[in-house]
Amino acid sequence: MKTAALAAGLPVLQPARLRDPEWPEQLRALGADVAVVVAFGQILPRAILDAPARGSINIHGSILPRYRGAAPIQWAIIHGESVTGITTFQMDAGMDTGPVLLTAETPIDAEETAGELSERLSVLGADVILDTLARLDSLTPQPQRHEVATLAPRLKKADGGLDWQRPARDLVNLVRGCNPWPGASTAVRGGAITMWRARVVAGAGAPGTLIAHERTLAVATGEGALLPLEVQPESRRAIGWDEFLRGARLTTGQRLGTS
Repeated sequence: MKTAALAAGLPVLQPARLRDPEWPEQLRALGADVAVVVAFGQILPRAILDAPARGSINIHGSILPRYRGAAPIQWAIIHGESVTGITTFQMDAGMDTGPVLLTAETPIDAEETAGELSERLSVLGADVILDTLARLDSLTPQPQRHEVATLAPRLKKADGGLDWQRPARDLVNLVRGCNPWPGASTAVRGGAITMWRARVVAGAGAPGTLIAHERTLAVATGEGALLPLEVQPESRRAIGWDEFLRGARLTTGQRLGTS
């Protein structure tokens, strides 16, 4: 956005601190009708939200009030949701708590990663905010049902740890939701690997144990088995699971741990 704005000769302001007392005055001086806030990651002070004549509108990557917070796309996938979407809403002093303007739903593909879904939602979000701005005079903001709200806090590195006691479906969803960050990881003999893609398959055994599956190996879980598809050993590039197995010389019965 900054590059495009500068190329178009538009002013770009980048305050060192949002709570700089001069910052709201600079925004008011622009004489803007409305502000659009996208993926900012911080709660904006009320003085900044109210600087434009008609306040500030946020584009959020879920159907509010579900998944309020910094990582709605990731947590929707991790929790196994099949549908998500975009919400535009009038911002208030809370975290994603303001009245809703427009929503648009979209299905989540069974193998879609957080990165892939983010790209799709960015396109959908652009359409929804343009529609919101075009219809702003006729839209009636709808208060959110705060009692059914769920939270989507920023992911931490530790959130990607694979607990093999859990069902395979939950673990595959974790792999998808942690791609591209922080990655879903597990300990292996001599180090650790990050799993970028995986699939649920039939199989049983002690959780975390490598079991035979067709012509390769899968990992037994608390329910079913997980077949890794793409993994990344420490300090190496991402490779296919079978290529990793050939180099690591892992065999049936060996156990993976939690990194």
